[in-house]
Formats: sequence, C-alpha cells, structure tokens
Amino acid sequence: MDDTNKYFETNKSTWNKKVGIHAQSEMYNMKAFKAGKTSLMPYELKALGDVNGKSLLHLQCHFGQDTLSWARMGAKCVGVDLSDEGIKLAKQLNDELNLNAEFVCCNVLDTSKHVTKTFDIIFTSYGVVGWLPDLKPWAKMIAERLNVGGTFYIVEFHPILWMFDYLDDELKMRYHYNQDEVIYEEYEGTYADQSSKMITKEYGWNHGLSEVINALIEAGLQIEYLNEHDESPYDVFPDLVKQDNGLYKMKNQLFPMLFEIKATKI
Repeated sequence: MDDTNKYFETNKSTWNKKVGIHAQSEMYNMKAFKAGKTSLMPYELKALGDVNGKSLLHLQCHFGQDTLSWARMGAKCVGVDLSDEGIKLAKQLNDELNLNAEFVCCNVLDTSKHVTKTFDIIFTSYGVVGWLPDLKPWAKMIAERLNVGGTFYIVEFHPILWMFDYLDDELKMRYHYNQDEVIYEEYEGTYADQSSKMITKEYGWNHGLSEVINALIEAGLQIEYLNEHDESPYDVFPDLVKQDNGLYKMKNQLFPMLFEIKATKI
C-alpha cells in the first residue's frame, strides 16, 4: 500500500467512526431534518436556485443530509462518499423519508468508475478539497460527469483558515497556504461534537484558491464567479460569534472564512 492509500484508509476509518457520533449531534439535528428542515445553507440555495427536475451529483456527501435536501426540492440525486457507514445511513434515511436519491460508496477521485451517468449539476460543500492530495484528477472527474452546459458549484472553507493549528488553546499559524506536504492530525472529539471521546486521526492537504480554480479551468470548466465571505454557517472554529442572520463570524475578522465557485462545462 503506498502512502496515499494509507492516508485514504485512515481517513475512511475515521469518517466511519464519525457517522454515528454526527448522526446524534446537535449540529446535524437529525430530528429536525427528518421532520422536514433542510440541511442546506443560504449560499448554496441562492447559487443553485430551482433544482426541480434536474439531475444532481453530490460529491463527498457524508451521510446524505444535503443530498436528500436537494431531493426534497425535486432534484434527481446521486450522493458519493468514501465512508461505507455514511452511505449505509444515507440509504436508510432515503428509504425512511420515501425519497429517490441513490448513494455510492467510493473514493471521490474514483467516481467515474462507479457512476456512469452525467449530470446537470455537480455540488460539493464545506470541508471537501482538503481530503485530496491533488485537485487535477478531481476536476477532471467533475468535467467527465457534468453535462455540457451543466453547473459545478462548490462552497468551501477558505484556505487561509487551514493555515492555523486549532488543537492548542492559542491559535498558531503553522501550515503553508498552498502546502504540498501531507498534514497529519490526531485529537479527541470531532468538529460536530468536541466533547466526544472519539480519537480523530486524519490526513489532509492545503489547496490555495489558484490551485482550485486552475484545476477546474484546465479540466474544461468556465468560471462564472469566485466569491469570498466573512461568515460561516457552522460554529466549527474557536471564538466565533453568532450573527442576527444565524451565521458565524470571528471576533476579530481579518480574512474570509468561505469561498464559493460556480462554473459551467463548455
């Protein structure tokens, strides 16, 4: 097994353990979701608008809440994730909610080996590109699975955020903005339940905005826009302050927390 496969296997094991904890967490609020509350956030809802009747591929879908939220809006959805426990729960939720989404367990980079259809929309969000060592095969796969004229949309945490080490009480800028070397972290808890006794072990990579955009352009996508935002929909970083609109900002906001890219296959 080469190092990259070892990294993916470690991450898969960690995400399999996260599923049960996250499904019980306040952040994922399963009771409200089952009762009909969407898990989608304002950015992606505004960007993609009316998805009724459109085919949608959701990359790195965890246990499928967002996939199923799009399905509730009338999209014909397929969700892909590395975690077999995540996909198992996603399928259970789909059946319980009488929806028609499909779910596939595979490494996102291998999506084209497991999914042969093409889609009107490819969607991915919040904590996705950092699990990939190289974005070129990711972007190539997106172009393969997208219909001509179709939309790719990503909303993601800003790469500046990943320059910091959040494991100590005091924030330290530790990692390069666009770091080639793998980053290994081991800590107790998860982003959705910091009180959990689960030991999280994960490998990740930092990708600057230019790397994300250039990979998509090289794969044949035309960038419609790049936006950066000072607010996060999730309270997953230290000392965030909840705003009146329900989103979170830093006490001393000196850089963006999110970016979003919308692109078209030409």
